Amino acid sequence: MRRLITHCTLVTPEAVISDASLLVEDGVITALCPVAPTYDNELDAHGALCLPGLVDLHCDALEKEVEPRPRVAFAHDLALASSDRRNLNAGITTVYHAVSFAGGEWGVRDNRTAAKVVEAVRAFRGLVDHRVHARYEITDPEAGPAVEALIQAGVCDLVSFMDHSPGQGQFRDLAAYVAYMVRTYHTSEAEAIRLGEAKVAARLAAAGGMERLAAAARAHGVALASHDDDTPEKVAAMAALGVTISEFPIGLDAARAAVAAGMVTLMGAPNVVRGGSTSGNVKALDVILAGACTGLCADYHPPSLLQAILALPDHGLSLPAAIRLATRDPALAAGLADRGAILPGMRADLLLVRTGQGPARVETVLVAGRVVLDTVDRAFARGAACA
Repeated sequence: MRRLITHCTLVTPEAVISDASLLVEDGVITALCPVAPTYDNELDAHGALCLPGLVDLHCDALEKEVEPRPRVAFAHDLALASSDRRNLNAGITTVYHAVSFAGGEWGVRDNRTAAKVVEAVRAFRGLVDHRVHARYEITDPEAGPAVEALIQAGVCDLVSFMDHSPGQGQFRDLAAYVAYMVRTYHTSEAEAIRLGEAKVAARLAAAGGMERLAAAARAHGVALASHDDDTPEKVAAMAALGVTISEFPIGLDAARAAVAAGMVTLMGAPNVVRGGSTSGNVKALDVILAGACTGLCADYHPPSLLQAILALPDHGLSLPAAIRLATRDPALAAGLADRGAILPGMRADLLLVRTGQGPARVETVLVAGRVVLDTVDRAFARGAACA
């Protein structure tokens, strides 16, 4: 089927085109503003923004679908079905579910549970493209072999190194770690102290496991990311392992070091929307305006991704530059050259978005050229327009 999208405000990687049209055929964009095209179906956007589908490299919201309360678990297929719709309504057409392999001390963040979640993600067939981001907690001796087995089996699309031990990264000291564990996971203070001290000890022996896992990822063409980089020295160590994505750098110096090393710096969209980090780290907006952020992700809140990029032009970014942070830039960082931009030859993952009063609304979503969400009564809308 040839589908012509008309009367849209088209956002390409470099420009905004008003009252534009777009031709899609067999799941691929074939022409922008074609002259006298032939088509089978017209989709009138009535002035809505036409954007590429959002590409989210890091979202751990699936954890809350699987375990919405501590030790209260739901079937993984039900969790994925809910996540599928949530991402669709947020305009995310490619989602990398961040699945944590962390040794069992964090509820759903358990090696055996995580492996089952990965299996469920790979088997699930939803309306958006679901992929696996395996998060390897470097202080857990069992997590490395578990993730390496998944890499060897070809079921990981992205791997990241996490280090949640106190004294670096997200937790500046043991007290910060204990406060977080007690508040978030209802761990007793004594147990949190024991876990934190064990993590510090395990960190000293983690280098060999990281090197083995990095080698396996490189051999299988799996992109590597680091997590919560806090110093230029740590960035350099991660780059030496072949890491190409720095997730949530703690401060501006680390973010700038990652950019200088040729890495993609991925910040959380909720940080932009809320105006700051929940952990007291650097503001994502400050990193963006300093030119040290080259991608945004949903982190724990899918609806924030669209709202964040559409807010950035108010701070001086062009709309195309803002849109690239959640589309083309993360797609290329993950090795997905076929999506994330409205250009001929690209996969037709497309959004029609209405802006105005209140939060932006996703009206229509196409995935590989197929309409999978349409909230507008098109016949009524055409009749009203003609009147």
